[in-house]
Amino acid sequence: MEAKNNKKTIRAWAFFDWANSAYNLVITSTIFPAYYVAITANDENGGMVTFFGHNFVNTALSDYTLAAAYLIIAMLLPILSSIADYRGNKKIFMQFFTWLGAISCGMLYFFKFDTLEISMIFFGLAAIGYSGGFVFYNSYLPEIATLDMQDRVSAKGFTYGYIGSVLLQLICFAFVLKPHWFGITDASLPARLSFLLVGIWWIGFAYIPFTILPKGSPNARTHHHNLIRGGFIELGKVWQQVKHMPVLKRFLPAFFFYSMGVQTIMLVATSFGAKELKMETSSLIQIILIIQLVAIGGATLMSRLSDKYGNVKVLTYVVMIWIGVCIAAYFTTSSNQFYILAVVVGLVMGGIQSLSRSTYSKFIPQDIPDSASFFSFYDVTEKLAIVGGMFSFGLVDDITNSMRNSALVLCVYFIAGLILLISLLAYQKKSHA
Repeated sequence: MEAKNNKKTIRAWAFFDWANSAYNLVITSTIFPAYYVAITANDENGGMVTFFGHNFVNTALSDYTLAAAYLIIAMLLPILSSIADYRGNKKIFMQFFTWLGAISCGMLYFFKFDTLEISMIFFGLAAIGYSGGFVFYNSYLPEIATLDMQDRVSAKGFTYGYIGSVLLQLICFAFVLKPHWFGITDASLPARLSFLLVGIWWIGFAYIPFTILPKGSPNARTHHHNLIRGGFIELGKVWQQVKHMPVLKRFLPAFFFYSMGVQTIMLVATSFGAKELKMETSSLIQIILIIQLVAIGGATLMSRLSDKYGNVKVLTYVVMIWIGVCIAAYFTTSSNQFYILAVVVGLVMGGIQSLSRSTYSKFIPQDIPDSASFFSFYDVTEKLAIVGGMFSFGLVDDITNSMRNSALVLCVYFIAGLILLISLLAYQKKSHA
């Protein structure tokens, strides 16, 4: 196995975040949500859309689509990651999901109102590609970095992601705000062109890690089970280990609840601004750019704070801030208030994602060949949190036609996560006494 803390390997690993974070920014956070609301919210349909014969509030349909996509990946990943460890070929799975996501983003170029149904399927497949690749990406962390470096390396990955996605966003920004510079007269073309560029950017830069990262270490050389059975056997072995890890067992439920809030807010922020505050696309893109830029500093800041105060303690205070964000969102009525809220969200968004990943990485056994299987528990927890968060957010929006009410539901999830983190802190203090 290659020596850990190799700068070239770590840089190549971080470039995977650079590549696929463009999807997260353009497709889930800025241009796609604004474009989707713009083409589906008109006086004729009253903001309602028909999807294979069923009527939905437009924003609720996109929430349900993402929830369904993450539910599918949550069911697949434990098996796929176990097979990847069993065969030592996690890079192949990483490549498959990257191609799936990139091609699906490219197909969104054809998204217009009359292609709503097929386009929402590609929207869901892009989410599956993004989240599917991430579990194998995350599982490289303990393989490429020593325990004392994992907070910094994790933060480096998110920092690369934020910088790369902002660069592509600025390119897309030019198409959306200044289409006449490029001779574009079709009002829908700038957004659709952005979706195509995401796919090209994603697969293009992903070839840096694909070329340099190790393919993975087989964990079943002496076994002769078939592929599927070997995957289930490996998954069972990891589950038995997790049950005897008291810190990990306490961290995962806390991570689940606060992730229900964090991930949902990241996915619905633009739709909230478009629907509740009637903000223009240009303003929404500016806000998301602010969030991304502040998040770069947030990830680095939380990494340094964790060195001084400990990961769980820092996470506890960050979740408290998220509770305040949810309450503030309910009362936000102006664009200026939303800008201020965006700065706060950016600060804690980068920090909580980076620190959660490195905290989990520290809690699992180090120097093991089955890191993908261990990280499948982390990623499945996160994906199920997204399913629960997005579904409940969309359901409340569907029932009340108000995303403000949905924001209060997320507040409850953060409170539950906070209580569990405090419990974990108490356990750690007791065990170290």
